[in-house]
Parts: sequence; C-alpha cells; structure tokens
Amino acid sequence: MCLSQVAYLQLSRIRLITMCPGTIALKMGDITALKVDAIVNAANNSLLGGGGVDGAIHSAAGPELLEECRSIGGCPTGEARITRGYRLPAHWVIHTVGPIWRGGSHGEDDLLACCYRSCFALAEQHGIKSIAFPAISAGAYGFPMDRACRIALREMASFIEKDCSAEVFAVCFSQRAYQSYQNALNLPPAIPRDRSRQSSP
Repeated sequence: MCLSQVAYLQLSRIRLITMCPGTIALKMGDITALKVDAIVNAANNSLLGGGGVDGAIHSAAGPELLEECRSIGGCPTGEARITRGYRLPAHWVIHTVGPIWRGGSHGEDDLLACCYRSCFALAEQHGIKSIAFPAISAGAYGFPMDRACRIALREMASFIEKDCSAEVFAVCFSQRAYQSYQNALNLPPAIPRDRSRQSSP
C-alpha cells in the first residue's frame, strides 16, 4: 500500500494516518513521557547509555535499566534488544543501534530499515500493540533527516499492513524532525520495499 492511498487527519500537534484501525501518529514531545506498551531507544552498540534520547531514556527509567542492559552484552548495528521499562510509563524499552551516516554508500539505508524491522519483530514476539520511535540515526549519527523519515514511515506503514490493530508513534523532539515527517507524508515512498529482505541483518 502506498502512502498516497492513506487518509490523513490533522489533530493539534499530532498527525494521524488512519489505516482501519491501526494508526501511525506524528507527535511533538518527550518520548519518555508516553504511556505506550514500548518506546524505542536510539542506543549505541554498548547499550550502556549515551547522549540525546538514549541518555534521556536511561535517566527516566532509573538505574535498573542500566543494570539490565549490562547483562545483555551490547547490540550490533541494525539489530534490536528489549528490556523492561522500569520507572518509565512504557512497559518495555526496545533498544536499537542505528547506522552512522558515512555518505550513503555503506549500506546505511538498509541498516536503518533493519533497525525498524528488528524493533517490530520484537514487538510482535512480546505482544506489543503500541510503540513509539524517535528519529533513529538522524541526530548525532548524522543520517539526513528527510531520508531517515522516509525510511521510517515506509517501515511503519509496512508493519501496520500486517498488524492493523497496532499503534505506531513517530515522536519528534524538534520542529525540524516534525517537518521532515510531514514532507515525507506528502510524497510516495522514495525507496520501494524489498519483500525478499529478512527482518534482521
């Protein structure tokens, strides 16, 4: 299903894409405050915390999250790991490691797509029906924001096609990210989905 076939509804600062009855929603705000089944952490390979959304999630969840992450032993780029949410409103945190942008010729697009697919695979395994994502790799890792948002929306739409009861939130910390998602919504998907690819790298 192309995004051009999806109905749009603007509601305050949230843009809803309705898909009978699953939804994708754009939201400006703090991902750590969302009452959803799971939030996604844009983590580093160690899973031991860092800056940006990673640091904010660890701070809000409390030291128990760091202890559980230590027991996991890290995560390769493009894959995901799941932990409890501890002091967060979300029950779960799904940690994924996005690619560092190196010009676009080192498989960055595929690795970023794998991040979303790996997160959705864990969501399916754990019965998660509402999940919130930051703009993975589009901050300190330098992935071009517009390109990252197009990939994110493509993978979100693909997941909603398979699970029409799911709610997926794209949470934007900055107006720039919000605008990039809006720009992507007004265009057909830039990169066709390759159905032959697996859910993880």
